[in-house]
Amino acid sequence: MEDKVALVTGSSRGIGRDIALRLSDVVSGVAVHYRKRREEALKVIRAIQKRGKMSAAFRADLTKEEEAARLIEKAIEKFGRLDILINNVGPVLAKPWEEVKTEEWEYIFRSNLESALFCLKAVLPGMKRRGWGRIINIGYSRVEKLAAYKDITPYAVAKTGLLILTRSVARSVASAGITVNMVSPGLIKGGVLPPTIKVPLGRLGKYEDISEAVLFLISEKASYITGTNLIVAGGWKL
Repeated sequence: MEDKVALVTGSSRGIGRDIALRLSDVVSGVAVHYRKRREEALKVIRAIQKRGKMSAAFRADLTKEEEAARLIEKAIEKFGRLDILINNVGPVLAKPWEEVKTEEWEYIFRSNLESALFCLKAVLPGMKRRGWGRIINIGYSRVEKLAAYKDITPYAVAKTGLLILTRSVARSVASAGITVNMVSPGLIKGGVLPPTIKVPLGRLGKYEDISEAVLFLISEKASYITGTNLIVAGGWKL
C-alpha cells in the first residue's frame, strides 16, 4: 500500500477522521475532505504530515454532483492519483417519519446515497486505467434488515440503497481489479444513540473498530472480497 493514495470523505472528525489517520500508516497520502469544519480538517492533515505522509484538505458539498467531481479532480491534481475511496459522509436524522420535511428527505438521500454515487462515478475511470482500486462505503449495521424504522426512516432507506449500489458497482467493476465493499457500524461511542442500549458484547463501538475493518478490506488479504457488507456492531440487533 506504500504507493497508494486515499480519499476519505467527511474526515474532519469522528469515524472519518480515525479512518484517515489509520490509513496514513499504510498508504503514501491521504486526501481529507470537509464541508464546514475547516480547522478540524487542517488538524487532521497536520497529524498525517507529522507521520511523514502526504496530506491535503479539500472542501466540497457532496450533495452536489459538480462539487463531488471537482473534489476528485483536485485530489488527483494534488497527489497524481486516487487508489482508495472511503465514502464516509452520511448524517442521520432522528425524527418521526411523518414529521420529516421534503427538503430533509432530499438532504438525507443526497448526503448518504447520492454523494457516494457522485464520488464513485468520478473516481472509477482512473482506477480502471490502473487496474486496481478499493472503494468502501460506510453503511449502517441493520441495513440488510427490511424492517420498520420509525424515527430514522430516510436514513435507513438511503443506507439500504447504498448497499444495493455497493453490490451493483462491485459486480460491474470486478474484472478491472477494483473491489467495492461496505462497512456497517452499529452503536458508536460519540454518535447518535437510542434511549435503550443492549449490545451483546457489552460495550459501544469505538472509531477504531470501524477503521480496522476498513483497513482489512483495502488490504491484499481481502483482494478476493467484493460486494460484501461487513457489520461491525458487537452483536447489536442480531
